[in-house]
Amino acid sequence: MLKIVSPFSHMVKKKFFLHSIALFLTTTSFGQFKTNLPPDKWVDSVFNTLNDDQKIAQLIVMRLSSIDLATRKVTFYNKEVEEAVRKYNIGGICLFQGGPVTQAQYINYFQGIAKTPIMICIDAENGIGMRMDSVMGLPRQMMLGAVQNQELIYEYGKIVGEQCKRLGITVNYAPVVDINNNPDNPVINDRSFGEDKYKVAQFGMQYMKAMQDLGVLACAKHFPGHGDVSVDSHLDLPVINKTRKQLDTAELYPFKKLFEAGIGSVMIAHLYVPDIDNTPNVATSLSYKTVTKLLRKKLKYPGISFTDALEMKGVAKYFPVGESAVQSLVAGNDMLCLPGNVDTVIMRIKEAISDKKIKWKEINTRVKKILLTKYNYGLANRQPVKMDSLTEDLNKDVTEMRKRVAENALTLLLNNDEGVFPLHAAKGKKIAFIGIGLNADNEFARRMYKDYNAHIYYFDYSLDSLKAAALLELLKNRYDAIVIGLHHYNRFPANYFGISKPALWLLNELQHQDKCVTLVFGNPYIIKNINDAKTLIACYEDDNITQDVAADLLNGKFDAKGKLPVTVSAKLKSGDGILPENGLLPTVPASSEGFNTNKLQLIDSICKAAITKTAFPGCEVVIAKNGNVVYDKSFGYLTYDKKEHVYPQTIYDLASVTKICATTMAVMKLYDEGKLDLQKTLGDYLPWVKGTNKDSLKIWDVLLHQAGLKAFIPFYKETIDSARGGIPLQSVYSPQADSLHCVRVAENLYMCVNWLDTIYNRILMSSVEQQKKYIYSDNDFIFMGKIVEAISGTTLDDYVKRSFYEPLRMKTTGFLPRTYFPLNRIAPTENEQVFRKQLIRGDVHDPGSAMFGGVAGHAGLFSDAYDLAVLEQMLLNGGVMNGIRFLKKSTIDLFTGYHSDISRRGLGFDKPEKNNTALKEPYPCISASSLTFGHTGFTGTCVWVDPKYNLIYVFLSNRVNPSSENTKISSLSIRGGIMEAIYNAMGVN
Repeated sequence: MLKIVSPFSHMVKKKFFLHSIALFLTTTSFGQFKTNLPPDKWVDSVFNTLNDDQKIAQLIVMRLSSIDLATRKVTFYNKEVEEAVRKYNIGGICLFQGGPVTQAQYINYFQGIAKTPIMICIDAENGIGMRMDSVMGLPRQMMLGAVQNQELIYEYGKIVGEQCKRLGITVNYAPVVDINNNPDNPVINDRSFGEDKYKVAQFGMQYMKAMQDLGVLACAKHFPGHGDVSVDSHLDLPVINKTRKQLDTAELYPFKKLFEAGIGSVMIAHLYVPDIDNTPNVATSLSYKTVTKLLRKKLKYPGISFTDALEMKGVAKYFPVGESAVQSLVAGNDMLCLPGNVDTVIMRIKEAISDKKIKWKEINTRVKKILLTKYNYGLANRQPVKMDSLTEDLNKDVTEMRKRVAENALTLLLNNDEGVFPLHAAKGKKIAFIGIGLNADNEFARRMYKDYNAHIYYFDYSLDSLKAAALLELLKNRYDAIVIGLHHYNRFPANYFGISKPALWLLNELQHQDKCVTLVFGNPYIIKNINDAKTLIACYEDDNITQDVAADLLNGKFDAKGKLPVTVSAKLKSGDGILPENGLLPTVPASSEGFNTNKLQLIDSICKAAITKTAFPGCEVVIAKNGNVVYDKSFGYLTYDKKEHVYPQTIYDLASVTKICATTMAVMKLYDEGKLDLQKTLGDYLPWVKGTNKDSLKIWDVLLHQAGLKAFIPFYKETIDSARGGIPLQSVYSPQADSLHCVRVAENLYMCVNWLDTIYNRILMSSVEQQKKYIYSDNDFIFMGKIVEAISGTTLDDYVKRSFYEPLRMKTTGFLPRTYFPLNRIAPTENEQVFRKQLIRGDVHDPGSAMFGGVAGHAGLFSDAYDLAVLEQMLLNGGVMNGIRFLKKSTIDLFTGYHSDISRRGLGFDKPEKNNTALKEPYPCISASSLTFGHTGFTGTCVWVDPKYNLIYVFLSNRVNPSSENTKISSLSIRGGIMEAIYNAMGVN
């Protein structure tokens, strides 16, 4: 919590200085920061070179820049810093405002002239972008507090850590582990993870571990807890009137947990806590009872203690420059953050030593402690910051993380009108968007117009009550739904967060209208003033990415997952949030199931690289082990124009995965019930094949793809006019559905129902290989689908829905998805120009299945990845799930085993090659056990199950978008590469 006003009195000419830096860097070596010495010897060797002034200076952190809040002009104090480096060998520099390239040039310059490596610090709670221009900030901690997945916090911390490492930063003053239990807190507030001490501690530890795993020193702040104040310590000294017992129970809890977890440093706040130290006007940062007695002796914390900025009024109001530094050291602190004029500070500390307020022994011990920390965090072998692509590197992961945080944090608080949320566009439906706080388009307004053709209205905070009343009257009884976005209000609570009274009045009046949705883009505490909404969504931030994700949530493209991190009103408390019904597979941290989480992130890299190389525009990956989901992520977009994000709930065309997740499931059930004999023939179950060359084909051989059937029959070719560019024949198709043309093939393309007889005839007339031979065939499973229907007396889609998907709570799995879901929930497949002449979306990609009306045994099933994992878990469980017996274990074992001496196939299921270890390209990957079963799909999908490790892997993509000629998913071995990465993360080699 470092103030941004200048402690210096004059400006510096930066241009000439940067020219000097460039000249310096061409002639100066960083060789003085290379050592082979062990830590203790290096510390002693450096310590012995320091004179008394330099020893004291090792405990000082200087400011490099500041910004004028009115003009936004940045001032660099490079002259003062250089003087302190050359004269005193200053211990630390704290970065603030300015561009990253300029900051890096200064870092390299100062490190180059320094006798002792400098500890570079930054106060970057939500990433480097919190301080520097040209770098996008990450979401603040309050938004993270709404997330339920702690592994996402680790990944967030890893990005911050990577930014710091890239810029040569040693210490990041983060995370904030203050419990924000005061809604009126004017300084912490949305910088906190929330009011739940357990979550604050847990998330703080994840953030800390991520940074320190990368070699960046984390700093827990603001000890002993700054969350319950009503005064900003930048401006005065806040008072916390709590007993030690209360502090122990709440405020101190996260600090204790982070201390136990090994955080390397802590920042001491400027607070007045009488029950700890009642000395008048003595802040905790200057209090011996706080720093030495409580922190060091009682809590036994051994790490580095930084003061909060000593230039802040919470201290500076009562102690002049130099005196505050002396008192901080007397209290027991190690490093003095922004103490003011260095000459004065060193002089005052030496006077205090002479006056026996401080002993040289104490100074020396702290200096050695600082030097050891520098060694441990890489400064003894420091490299200069590389300037190439610096800004790009600092930004590279921010956009995706902002999207993932929003996807996991947005919180549905009220939904008293399910007819309006999710809000689906419909022809003739009139929608209005009222942007409160806006006077021009933002991303959410643009999405409202694009998605719903909404009428857009703005009401900013300068407009009066007359205009508010006029707008209310204009909107009454005019629209089928009203969407309100609350934007551009202040982060902190003073004066209703800066929202005008007319705007608040209008918002509350609008919320009394029917069919109204309110989205709050910013600090959730404002909700106490507006919680009469019928449908209410907390969005936490107001950037373009959050707005875009919020628009997708409104559209129903994914389910809200967040929970309120703080109590905002009597009826909306911390932990509240309407979540979807829990699926049958719980989500747990991957580490709890034995995964190396760092190795598991190779999957992220593979997916991102595949998208960059245009193997597919986006994808979903789900991994489950021992009945728990350990990885559930989506990447990229639905198409290469990058207009629609992929979410874990995105529904994909599974293509041939239909064979095992629909048809084979049904076949196993009928076999289980004794209704299907695998040694019987097609003719035994399908009277219409009697007398043909298909009559005597065994079910067993059909399931193994060795019955000799043709691989594929392009039925559609007979139904298009090849002489006229492949236009569908009018004798077969109609652009509208009617009693005759009732087989939907695609948008505005309906096939004559009588042509189904022709399709069956073509199958029956097709040749059959006389010699037993493995031929992977769609026709095998077209027949198996028809056998399921013949035995069950119902359609294949209805049979598997009732038998499996509904009792397993698989909400997205099924045929004909556009019947149940809006198109924007379904990934498009090919922009197909040979037959249907259109982008296929919501209709099956496979042309044969399309001509069967979208329901066939070989293709037509759609799903998200999670639901498929549930289905496969039922198989792993031996046929039992949710207390229901679906299949016998013996049946599952039979169908998923090897049964052919001429192929790798199981009954319906695909399996690993039997000689994988001898193959250049093992299938599906080298580490898959022989028990593994699953299938791949033409559209870019796969499902694999390995009973040896109780493992499930689901991969979904639309690699056929925009063209099925793109085969990079195979040539780059994406699906197998991900699968191998899973085994490696489990320690299987």
